[in-house]
Amino acid sequence: MKLSTLKLALLSATMASGILAPQAFAKPVTEAEKAQILKAVDADAANIKDAALKIWGFAEVGYQETKSTAVLQDQLKAAGFEVKAGVAGEPTAFIASYKNGAGPVIAILAEFDALPGLAQTADPVKTGIPGQVAGHGCGHNLFGAASVGAAVSLKAWMVKNNIKGELRVYGTPAEEGGSGKVYFVRDGLFNDVDVTLHWHPANSNSAVQGVSMANISGKFRFHGVSAHAAGAPEKGRSALDGVEVMDVATNFLREHTPDKTRIHYVITAGGTAPNVVPNFAEVYYYVRHPDPAVVKDVWARVEKAAEGAAIATGTTVDKEITGGVYALLPNDTLGRVMDANLRKVGGITWTPEEIAFAKKIQTTLVNPPSVDTVKTVEPYKVELEGGGGSTDVSDISWVTPTVGLGTATFVPGSAGHSWQNVAAAGSSIGVKGAVNAAKTLALTGADLFANPDIVKKAKAELDQRRGPNFTYKAMLGDRPPALDYRKPAGAAHE
Repeated sequence: MKLSTLKLALLSATMASGILAPQAFAKPVTEAEKAQILKAVDADAANIKDAALKIWGFAEVGYQETKSTAVLQDQLKAAGFEVKAGVAGEPTAFIASYKNGAGPVIAILAEFDALPGLAQTADPVKTGIPGQVAGHGCGHNLFGAASVGAAVSLKAWMVKNNIKGELRVYGTPAEEGGSGKVYFVRDGLFNDVDVTLHWHPANSNSAVQGVSMANISGKFRFHGVSAHAAGAPEKGRSALDGVEVMDVATNFLREHTPDKTRIHYVITAGGTAPNVVPNFAEVYYYVRHPDPAVVKDVWARVEKAAEGAAIATGTTVDKEITGGVYALLPNDTLGRVMDANLRKVGGITWTPEEIAFAKKIQTTLVNPPSVDTVKTVEPYKVELEGGGGSTDVSDISWVTPTVGLGTATFVPGSAGHSWQNVAAAGSSIGVKGAVNAAKTLALTGADLFANPDIVKKAKAELDQRRGPNFTYKAMLGDRPPALDYRKPAGAAHE
C-alpha cells in the first residue's frame, strides 16, 4: 500500500469510527467486578515486582532470554495457564492459554529482551556493571512482568464470574531488532485472535493510539583477502574497504529517498589490527519509513550499494535480512476503551525518595518536564503522523485489532534506550508504572470479554484501515528466525 493510500485509509477509518463522538457499549463490566480486578492486581503486585526485577537483572538480549522467559512461564503455570514453549521456531517464545468454553479470544503481549551496550545499576548516576553488557533501556522487564500480572488477575475474574472465552499470553522474544512477533504472525498464531492488547514503558501515562515506521534490518558481510598492510598491501583486498565504500554510497543515497526515510548503520566487525588487511567485515543496517513499500524499495537500493562496493573493492558480500516489520495500525474503537480504563486507574504517586531519585536523573537531561506529569493521564487522541520508532507489534495490528498504552515507568524527559531508563526500570519507579499497566490491561480485557460489540466494531475498523483485499506477507520473507542476530560478528571469519 502506497503512503498516500495508507493515509486516506487511516483518515477514513478515523472518521468512520467516530473519533469526535463518544461510544456507548451495551454491557459494561460492573463497578464491583472492576474493583475485584483492581484488588487482584494489587494482591499480585509482589509477583509483578519479583518478575520485573529478576528479568532486569538477567538483562538477556534477543533470542537469548532463557532465564527471563522461564520466570514468566513459571508464574503463568502457577496461575493455572497451559503453557506451550518454543513456538514459531523461537526457543524462548511461548503461548500461555486459559480457556472457558466458546467466546472471544483475547491476547496480551509480553516482551522481555534487553538492549546491548546499556549495562547500568539501578542508581540515578551513570554506573556500569562489570562483566555485564546489556540493560533494559526499553523496560521490557516491566513489559513482560506487567502483562503476565494482568493476565493472572483477568483469569481470576473469568473464573469467579464464569466468563466464556479464551485468554492468551504471547511471550514474544527479540523485539529489539529480531522481529520475534513477525514469525508468530507468519505462522498463523494470531489467526483466531479477536483482539490483542499490549503496553509499553514510557515517560507518561497515555492511551494515545498512533502509528510507527515500517522497517527492514539486516547485515552485510564482506569477504576479502588478508595481507600485511605494510609489507604486501597489493596482495590484500580489504573487507573493511567494502564496508566503507558501501557506507559512503548509502550516505549519498539519503539525498534521493522519499521524505521521512531513515537509514542508520553500525560497523559490527572491521578487523583487529591496523597492520593486517581484514578479510572480514560486517555492517548492520536499518531502513525505516511509514510506508512499507518505500522501505522495500530503499532497502533494494542499499543492497545495490553493497554489491557495487564489493565490485569496487575486489571483495564479495553476503546479505542477510534479520528483521522486518510493518507500520502500526491504530484502532480508535479499542483506544477509547483503553483510555477510559487508564483514567479509572489514574496516574502515579511517587514517594519523596522516588522524587529525589527522579530529580537527580533529571540533572543529566536537557529541559526535562516536571516530575508531577506522572500524576496525570494525557488527553486521548489518534495520531496519524509521527512514530519515529518501529515495533513488531505492527505486524499483529494488520491481522487482528490491536491496542496499547504507556505508563510512567521512566523519569520524565528521559530518552529511549538510555542508561537513565535502565536505572528507572530496575527501581520502584518502574515497578509502580508496571502495576498501573497491569490494572489497565486487565480492565480492558474484561470489557472485551463482556461485550462482543466492542470486538465487532474494532474488527470493522481494522478492515477499513488496511483497505480491501489485504493479504499479509512478512517484510522479512520466509527466512527462519535469526536466532544469532545478537551474537558477536566475525569471530569465525578473522
